[in-house]
Amino acid sequence: MDTTQVGAAVVAALQEIAPEVEPDELDADEPLRDQVDLDSMDWRNFLVRLHARFGVDIPEADHHHLVTLRAVTDYVAARVAS
Repeated sequence: MDTTQVGAAVVAALQEIAPEVEPDELDADEPLRDQVDLDSMDWRNFLVRLHARFGVDIPEADHHHLVTLRAVTDYVAARVAS
């Protein structure tokens, strides 16, 4: 699975939490939670969906790295590839 495919799947998981999200309006380098207005519970649910979808463990210690859509996509893609 390449980064583009991972990115599309990440956005799909995000849309499961926030169906109003328009993928074309997301800026990959801006804080994702601010763009989508996710509260902490929604964010947690999003990370749980990523784990379920990709089988990737996302330890709490890494949560602070996952700020932008690009960071989330790169994080997941790196772990799916290994």
